[in-house]
Amino acid sequence: MAYREKLAWLTLGLMLVAYTIYFAFVGPAVGFGQERLMDVIWSFGWVAAGHGLAALLGFAILFFASGREGRGKPDERDRAIQRRGATAGYGVLLTGMILVGVAMPFSEPPWKIVNTALLAIVVAEVIKDVVVLVSYRRGWSG
Repeated sequence: MAYREKLAWLTLGLMLVAYTIYFAFVGPAVGFGQERLMDVIWSFGWVAAGHGLAALLGFAILFFASGREGRGKPDERDRAIQRRGATAGYGVLLTGMILVGVAMPFSEPPWKIVNTALLAIVVAEVIKDVVVLVSYRRGWSG
């Protein structure tokens, strides 16, 4: 398995674990900020910080375990696969932000807008990683 494919697996796995915990357990426990909007920020902040620390540790382990491959620059195939993933993720993110910024302010409370924006960001990143992984598995490059 290629080094950058391992990074995509790590990123996808950590995101799924961290944000499933937030959207399934932590967020509902504080009522997704229905009382105070700061509840959303504090509860999401702890989950995001844990995700960030786990990602840093995972990236460091992969970097040192991969040797020369991890220190090399991405080649044309890697860059093409990253572009494909970023394009798919951007489309999802744009759709989510249009929903959050154009439609929701007229009908939804602030805590719901914030959580929908966070969900759109997470879904866009997951889609990006899935497209990258499928591209590596199928050997697509451009």
